[in-house]
Amino acid sequence: MCFADSRFRLVISVLLYLGAGAGNADPMATIAPAFVDEKVEEQTAQPHGSQKPYTQTTADLLAGEVMALAYSGFRAGQHPDRGDGAINPGIAEISEDLDIIVAHGFRLVRLYDSGENSQAVLELIRRRKLPIKVLLGVWLNAEVSNHEGCPWLDEPVADSALAANKLANRAEVQRGIELANRYRDLIVALNVGNEALVDWNDHMVTVDSIIRYVRRIRGAVEQPVTVADNYEWWIRDGAALALEVDFLGVHIYPVWEGKDVDEGLAYSVENIERVQAALPGHPIVILEAGWATMALEFGARASEANQLRYFDELWQWAGETNTTIFFFEAFDEPWKGDPSQALGAEKHWGIFRVDRTAKQVMNR
Repeated sequence: MCFADSRFRLVISVLLYLGAGAGNADPMATIAPAFVDEKVEEQTAQPHGSQKPYTQTTADLLAGEVMALAYSGFRAGQHPDRGDGAINPGIAEISEDLDIIVAHGFRLVRLYDSGENSQAVLELIRRRKLPIKVLLGVWLNAEVSNHEGCPWLDEPVADSALAANKLANRAEVQRGIELANRYRDLIVALNVGNEALVDWNDHMVTVDSIIRYVRRIRGAVEQPVTVADNYEWWIRDGAALALEVDFLGVHIYPVWEGKDVDEGLAYSVENIERVQAALPGHPIVILEAGWATMALEFGARASEANQLRYFDELWQWAGETNTTIFFFEAFDEPWKGDPSQALGAEKHWGIFRVDRTAKQVMNR
């Protein structure tokens, strides 16, 4: 999923435990340890259509969790740093969000960078002794000008800006390392870069550069390390990077690809089966999957009822296949996308509205 213009992704993910109702099977009942650090030295991709049905073991679950949720927390008038500084949520606002997250059974958050806002979240979790673990993000800015591949980049990114971004990325990597070690009791894994490799992004980084960052981090922390990108990128170009990470961080968005909710689960499963066939032997974590509840781009396909259905179907499948899924996202974020389009899809992926009231999927 791409954030045009302000599609900078600062999302925090929360792994979800929802107690099953009486008589219902609970796909999250089996709790497993975090990833075992094993490298696959040889890969033999299978032709699509010939692979075995996708499944994993409980050891492949991240921190033993099944369903996950992306959390960002930027409210009306707030936004991450887009070049002119950030307007971050206040401590009381973050604390309210964390209370909502805990009250609805979520137990792990994914933070998309290692900046000030993420540090505040980590400190609040520790100080308040909240039952939440963290997948920490390391955000990477553009090191390559992708003006020929990105639809909304009208001109090349200046060399001076790219050089400054490289320095900023190195500093971000160091912050991620420091936070991972400082909050070793909370952070269960790190993610390096977010859709920085796909050919349509506005913050492109080369595979070689990301591999260097991954090696730097893996050599300095105890936690597993991954990279988040679109499933198609992993299938086509991910072989070298797959050997460097502890698990594959995959994004899937059937609604962005024109699918109706009737096709949502089947198409999502097909995406993951293709990744597994291309890169066998590597654990997979779905770091983003979601369904917008309102969107000019999607028409009637975007709705709270469809979000609820997609969430429930994914949850059941994830429990059956031992797959951790970070559902996108916790709260609607009005800063995203085109400022002139209040009904733009980027603003309406939350399972809670921007006023923190629950949508259908959480209101039952």
